[in-house]
Amino acid sequence: MVSASADFDAVVIGAGFSGIYMLKALRDRLGLKVRVYEAGETVGGTWYWNRYPGARCDSEAYVYCFTWDKELLQEWEWSERYPEQPEILRYLEHVAARHDLKRDICFNTRVNSAQFDEASGRWKIRTASGDEVTGRFLITAVGTLSDTNLPSFQGLERFRGKWYHTSRFPRGGVDFTAKRVAVVGTGASAVQAIPEIAQQAKQLTVFQRTPNYCLPARNGKVDPERVAARKADYDAIIERTRNSFAGFELARMAKSALEATPEEREREFERMWDIGGFIFGLGNYQDVLLSREANKIVADYLGDKIRRAVKDPVVAEKLVPKKHPFGTKRTPLDTNYYETFNKDSVLLVDADTDGPVEEITERGIRAGGKEYEFDIIVLATGFDAFTGSLKALNIEGSAGLAMNDAWADGPRTYLGLAVAGFPNLFTITGPQSPSVLANMPVAIEQHVEWIADCIAHMREHGLTTVEAVPTAQDDWVAHVNEVVGGTLLPLGNSWWMSANIPGKPRAFLPYLGPEGIGGYRRRCAEIAAKGYEGFILA
Repeated sequence: MVSASADFDAVVIGAGFSGIYMLKALRDRLGLKVRVYEAGETVGGTWYWNRYPGARCDSEAYVYCFTWDKELLQEWEWSERYPEQPEILRYLEHVAARHDLKRDICFNTRVNSAQFDEASGRWKIRTASGDEVTGRFLITAVGTLSDTNLPSFQGLERFRGKWYHTSRFPRGGVDFTAKRVAVVGTGASAVQAIPEIAQQAKQLTVFQRTPNYCLPARNGKVDPERVAARKADYDAIIERTRNSFAGFELARMAKSALEATPEEREREFERMWDIGGFIFGLGNYQDVLLSREANKIVADYLGDKIRRAVKDPVVAEKLVPKKHPFGTKRTPLDTNYYETFNKDSVLLVDADTDGPVEEITERGIRAGGKEYEFDIIVLATGFDAFTGSLKALNIEGSAGLAMNDAWADGPRTYLGLAVAGFPNLFTITGPQSPSVLANMPVAIEQHVEWIADCIAHMREHGLTTVEAVPTAQDDWVAHVNEVVGGTLLPLGNSWWMSANIPGKPRAFLPYLGPEGIGGYRRRCAEIAAKGYEGFILA
């Protein structure tokens, strides 16, 4: 039963991994009065909304979970190496029930605006249904990939068939049997959905703007002995992932790809290819994202893998990336993605060679001057990453400063946790934090625990406001840009670089620290130990 009171110690927006752990930490550890708002019908966040065919996580399940419930780590049994969306949603439902979290969550409720009232030092939060509450602290747990990117395709409203976005699929799914289907996009969601849809559809046409480097997932059941060994070693696993580069038990080789012989590289590449998962990106040679020459060696290897998997050499060439170095765009894990293009019922329409999508017609899609007819169109066009979900909240800080104005030229944060001019606002896995460049639960737990510790510190010392110092924020933004500027990442027109949204200021959105999330974690701990250096506490 959600409290009827309108005044809270903290208001949290979102009830995915971030929101439910933030509620648990503030309510049960600190004894605060907390209200959580969630636009969906239940907990889950991205795992509630993303229910397209084939949706599954691409972090291995044993590290894609909460580590703060030690008993649950031992009790919960995952069915596969990479669980599907329904299983992850069941897990989060179980966590919510086990810790009685739903009583403090308002579901089916979207926050429309949040304003900081300087006289009271409190946030005023309004919902779409007209509710108004206040909170001493406002904490956004809205996710980095939750604001749907729906490109302004001319004529979409005229289409006589059905159309869906991968991030907003119907609860009961969609029956593609004997249907002519289009999938627009070849990012991570499309790479998962295309092989599944192809099994049902009479004809599947994939519209590709930019081909992706995909890595084999090698999904399947995990050997019970390995499961038992991991459960016996969980304390050490947690320590290793928290201090790793990306929140996994993976580390890059302390060697340049250019120092290795061609035979040695081939052996290492084949070893990682056979293991599957992110090891090919995160366990590769140390200079793959630093040196064009080293990167090309990896890219050539992956290009050859694509050419071997796809029988038609013309189609294979369309699927081989030519415009961006490997690892400079999100690298999806695939299961039979490339092999799907060997089906007679699957057609690839490539923007460069066949012509881009020009418009949606009554009967289908016009691309390159040709009309293709469909019964169903699936838009796998991704998200307005990081900033879209925050801007949708219409947040106003001190002196009526709108976040949308403050971020007109791109986001500016301190540690990805706080924003100058917005007192008592915390952004879990916000822009300029490791977030999507790490295993998300590891990034989320670090942020939630840091925020809870900061609030506990304030209460112990009779402090009521915390705010990022503008110069500290400036230094952090400069650091984020300096670090990524020394890598190949800016060469990819990725959503990491804000490049997927027309008119969005080009900026690198996450934080790629020299030591990854482990180094970032230590930096945040040092800042807290120095009395929250870079923050004004009053």
